[in-house]
Amino acid sequence: MRRTLLIVLALLLLVIPSITASSKGSGDETVLKFTRMVAVDGPYVGPTNPIRGVPGGNAPWAISEGKVTLSSSGKLQVKVRGLILPGPPFNGTNPLPDFRAMVMCNCIDGSGNPSVVSISTGLYPATTTGNSDIEETLSLPSPCIDPVVFVMHPAAGRWFAVTGF
Repeated sequence: MRRTLLIVLALLLLVIPSITASSKGSGDETVLKFTRMVAVDGPYVGPTNPIRGVPGGNAPWAISEGKVTLSSSGKLQVKVRGLILPGPPFNGTNPLPDFRAMVMCNCIDGSGNPSVVSISTGLYPATTTGNSDIEETLSLPSPCIDPVVFVMHPAAGRWFAVTGF
């Protein structure tokens, strides 16, 4: 009997701290995680078929790797590798010195109506081989429903890669 009581107490001592820690939460939970991005191509090239109103780049792009993590605190991490223009005249290179990221959220405005909010990062260096790491904490609206993350031209408002698979 005593041994059973000691085992139960030992288990409670192990379980209670983990229950308390998980109930407190970190306040910074992952809300979006993609291990793949899709480069602008086909019908999404140019302004004809924008995604959420954002036109694609003026030429097809290719991407080797794209990863995105967005937390509830607004911390955004985007890693792109090999985001390049495969065709002439660039033949497998990235001609731009910088990329930026944009998070687009469906949300509810102050009057209770649906709206779309876009939040952009600053500029982040991009190599000629199309590699870039973007890390920034953004002020996301609350709620941020169905977030989409784009890798964008530094100034032209066109996307080159977007979360998807």
